[in-house]
Amino acid sequence: MLTEKLAVSAIAAFGNGAADPSQLGRTAGLKVGYEEGYLRGRASVIIQQERPPFPVRNLKILYVGSGKGFPYAPIDEAISATLQTLVSELFIYEQGQVLSDLVTGLRPDLVLVLDGMEMPTEQIDAVRAKGIPTAVWLTDDPYYTDITVSLASHYDYVFTLERNCVDLYSNAGCAHVHYLPFAAYTEHYRPTLSRSPVRRNLSFIGSAYWNRVQFLQPIIGELIAHGLMINGIWWDRLPEYPQFQDHIELGKWMGPAETAEVYSGTKIILNLHRSPFEETVNNNTAGILAVSPNPRTFEISACGTLQLVDARDDLALFYTPGKEIETFSSPEELLLKIQFYLTHEQERREIALRALERTYRDHTYSNRLDELLRYIFG
Repeated sequence: MLTEKLAVSAIAAFGNGAADPSQLGRTAGLKVGYEEGYLRGRASVIIQQERPPFPVRNLKILYVGSGKGFPYAPIDEAISATLQTLVSELFIYEQGQVLSDLVTGLRPDLVLVLDGMEMPTEQIDAVRAKGIPTAVWLTDDPYYTDITVSLASHYDYVFTLERNCVDLYSNAGCAHVHYLPFAAYTEHYRPTLSRSPVRRNLSFIGSAYWNRVQFLQPIIGELIAHGLMINGIWWDRLPEYPQFQDHIELGKWMGPAETAEVYSGTKIILNLHRSPFEETVNNNTAGILAVSPNPRTFEISACGTLQLVDARDDLALFYTPGKEIETFSSPEELLLKIQFYLTHEQERREIALRALERTYRDHTYSNRLDELLRYIFG
């Protein structure tokens, strides 16, 4: 699209006595190609940069995945693959095994459970009765806290990706509660270093929760005009869906590889958090406000693209707004920033690259799991 705009400008200039429009169009194309190559080249340098290794601890860990399948399976893969690089022995629990019998033979130093909703708490109690520490990393706080607040008390250590849930679990009797957001698994989420087959101005990947529909509806026509493409379920809720359905891929769950390809091939990715107060899909009767960034925040930034995300209080702990990420608080502000960054390539590119560098340095699963192990084992 940028090539077309530059070519149109070139033709207009030719009409005023400038050079041959074919030559100017070629120049415009070369400029776009240079900018694309420059971005990919610098991204390549960032992701290949050597970083200090994380310590490998002499620990035996038993990892219990979520048991929920997709979309949790990629997180299970990220955690288990990363743990293999951080501990001396890793064992993976398989569905159908009796956890208490398994730990009797293995005698692990820790049983780490993701999510915990599929693991009966009596099995966790039996493991603890054998003197083996247990930990749970909760995946969906604060959206299902009616359920998680009761299961969390069965674990020795509770890790939550929502800062506002720390007091909830502490007040429920959990002795060790720690704030630990998810991260980017860089084997899944990384820039496309060659020319991406995806070429978009704007993308949004995610479900059409009602707060997202209500936020985007006033400006949906203008977003579509700027090239917005949407992938996700429930977007037929949008009143304008029949008008814009050729810009909406409805009902599709995208895996990490395809998602990363879209992220990397899009100039601006929109990230609009779901609401913690939507009663039809949440179990959060305590009304806990969400202030922490979602996992998508880190995954987008790991793909070397500019992210526009609705402002959350904790965001600045992870990325510097205006330098490594851009935020918005209203549909009007979102639209203004889209218009700016689609016409200011250098500014867009530099924020994207700084976010990429920050993510690879501070926000990988190696960072998070090293922090988890330090919290438990010192």
